Amino acid sequence: MRYCINCCIHLLPNDLHRHCFKCCGPKRINQKCPVCKGESKIPLYRDSKQMKLLAVLEVRTDHSESWNGFFCLRKGKLCSLIFGLIIMTLVMASYILTGAKHGLLLIPSPFHYGAFTSNPSLMDNESLSDMKDHYQPSKMNISYIKDYPSIKLIIDTITSKIEFITRQRPDLEELRKQEPHMFSVIPNKFLPNSKNPCWYEEYRGNTTTDPYATNSYALYSKRFRIIFDYLRKVFWNHLYHYKDKHYRLRCLPHFYIIGQPKCGTTDLYDRLRLHPDVRFSAIKEPHWWTRKRFGIIRLRDGFHDRYPVEDYLDLFDLAAHQIQGVLQSEAAKEHGKMNNIIIGEASASTMWDNNAWIFFYDNGTEGEPPFLIQDFIHAFQPNAKLIIMLRDPVERLYSDYLYFASANKSVEDFHEKVAESLQLFENCLLDYSLRACVYNNTLNNAMPVRLQVGLYVVYLLDWLTVFDKDQILVLRLEDHASNVKCTMHMVFQFLDLEPLSEKQEALITKSPASNTRRPEDRSLGPMLPTTKAILKDFYRPFNTKLAQVLFDDAFLWKRT
Repeated sequence: MRYCINCCIHLLPNDLHRHCFKCCGPKRINQKCPVCKGESKIPLYRDSKQMKLLAVLEVRTDHSESWNGFFCLRKGKLCSLIFGLIIMTLVMASYILTGAKHGLLLIPSPFHYGAFTSNPSLMDNESLSDMKDHYQPSKMNISYIKDYPSIKLIIDTITSKIEFITRQRPDLEELRKQEPHMFSVIPNKFLPNSKNPCWYEEYRGNTTTDPYATNSYALYSKRFRIIFDYLRKVFWNHLYHYKDKHYRLRCLPHFYIIGQPKCGTTDLYDRLRLHPDVRFSAIKEPHWWTRKRFGIIRLRDGFHDRYPVEDYLDLFDLAAHQIQGVLQSEAAKEHGKMNNIIIGEASASTMWDNNAWIFFYDNGTEGEPPFLIQDFIHAFQPNAKLIIMLRDPVERLYSDYLYFASANKSVEDFHEKVAESLQLFENCLLDYSLRACVYNNTLNNAMPVRLQVGLYVVYLLDWLTVFDKDQILVLRLEDHASNVKCTMHMVFQFLDLEPLSEKQEALITKSPASNTRRPEDRSLGPMLPTTKAILKDFYRPFNTKLAQVLFDDAFLWKRT
């Protein structure tokens, strides 16, 4: 059947020829087209036969109505897309509103701390690094957190949870039960003619016995073996013989430089050991009270055999030999000359590191350690003197990061680590006390930077529960750097040391500073201003309390 294209092209595209009135008429029978008079010069075929290409192009070119099917298809896809976006928006809005309601909108903390373990035998077959992995959650990318207002909310929460509560001091019998061997070795009285705490101990070995054969410091460190080789050679020359028995002089330190790391303790140690009446342990930082007596050599290596107290005392044998020389001199025998040589120990972890307690002592104080390092030191040496060197905790943390970070150090990386550590600390404070979080081994190992080391006042208050205030000298690195002579005079006076000649004093005070920042770390420049502002806000309440305890506003560090 043929139809005239001139009249049919004006019709709707749906079933075009069946509804062609002009071509088919009202009775749908073929009739002449009123336009072409029946000539049908441009025929349009229907049924299954093809149309002429020219006719098809002409229809599609002249009449937009033929595109309507295509546009309907596109409109359907567009509607589906819009509908999908609406659904996605609603889901996201629901998630955001729910997170805000539960306080999760602001960077949810990646760690959640459950109950503290009360089983000290937990670590019998598990290392510290294993414990860290046990508590380690999935890592969270927080590199986008660089705005001060967001992290300030975390700091505000931390500040609201700060409470300085006086700890309960354990009695002596409780300490004896925890460390019976230590109490069997160290006496409760020392030689009266020695300024330094010393005593004579019977030696039951013979000339073929190596007194340092089992010393853990010598076994685990090659660089200490030279020292012990020398001690072996001179050991028998320094034994005291009395009534067919051999005695060796044992000594503990008279004073301790107890902290803090990256606060100038190495420089103080190097200067102080130049004084003619001062001796130190064979190793600058034995870390015995905080780590070695628990069997910790390196935290990442887990636990080893515990170092007995005898191994610690061996470190003072060189100094003990010199003290013994004074005590056995003719002047001492005839005129009762007093030994004025004193021994020091400079482990910068002594003030703050009580992380191992959870694995050895029962937890009966809701996450707080029942015994601290100072409890045991005071039990043996109630008259010990303590020196603490501090610096602005903000700068201390950055220096600590530069010193201990192994790779990929940058100010941006430091900022992100600070942000993550603040979140972890906040999360702990939501469930536990300030002291429990500060001494929490799991938290301290998880934090990328050691925020807790800068909470000076928390540690100082705990030391003041067992030692009198006049037994503790607190210095600032900033003052020491600007006036070394003044700082050293304060230390000499505190330790009751004899005055020095001008030459001796110049040797001590004019020597270059020790353990300064490495050149490659200096090239990184200062921390980001935003990071510094965040840390100043975090440490401010702790510095305020510290200044109140010491009655010195310099410990506010407002000018740094």
